Amino acid sequence: MGDIVTQYKKAGGGEKKEHLYKILVIGELGTGKTSIIKRYVHQFFSQHYRATIGVDFALKVLNWDADTLIRLQLWDIAGQERFGNMTRVYYKEAVGAFVVFDVTRASTFEAVTKWKSDLDNKVQLSDGSPVPCVLLGNKCDQAKEGLVNNASQMDEFCKEKGFIGWYETSARENINIDEAARFLVTKILEKDRANKLGDDVRDGDTILVDGKDPSNGPVKKSCC
Repeated sequence: MGDIVTQYKKAGGGEKKEHLYKILVIGELGTGKTSIIKRYVHQFFSQHYRATIGVDFALKVLNWDADTLIRLQLWDIAGQERFGNMTRVYYKEAVGAFVVFDVTRASTFEAVTKWKSDLDNKVQLSDGSPVPCVLLGNKCDQAKEGLVNNASQMDEFCKEKGFIGWYETSARENINIDEAARFLVTKILEKDRANKLGDDVRDGDTILVDGKDPSNGPVKKSCC
């Protein structure tokens, strides 16, 4: 399954499993992809980022539980790169993705479908299924435009386009970024387990998020 690396290290006399997961952060230019990554990884926000050229990436380490350490490679892919020949290389071996739009600019939401389609065409999991993908409506601390104002229609949109869920986020105010990432990583872990264990996975093995099974359709989290 992609470039997942599993290692074992001694921790307190026991074995600690490590995973390395590559996650893409894609979407139109100026939607706040870099700001989201900086907030998530460094707990930092600035209004003065320069536009990403090509691709950049950051590393986030999660002590997921007593037995599991997760390293996330977050690949920040420039908005103008969608039609470039390099995107297939950038996408290679990814196991999850965020597609980001700007809730203050409806045009960036209109481009979401193209980004999702491009993602699905260029990378799949080892079982041939699409990589888990969460839709982020960023800058929710500002006035919103378009469909994001209607939660039920957003739910339907995500279901139709194959997003596993959506969140309104704000890098400036640190709203829903950790929650969206935890939800996506939970789904990646479920996919990883399913691909490795196949039919041996039992219903009781389902990982819960906020007490709910995230596999039961799209999850949404509003801004406020």
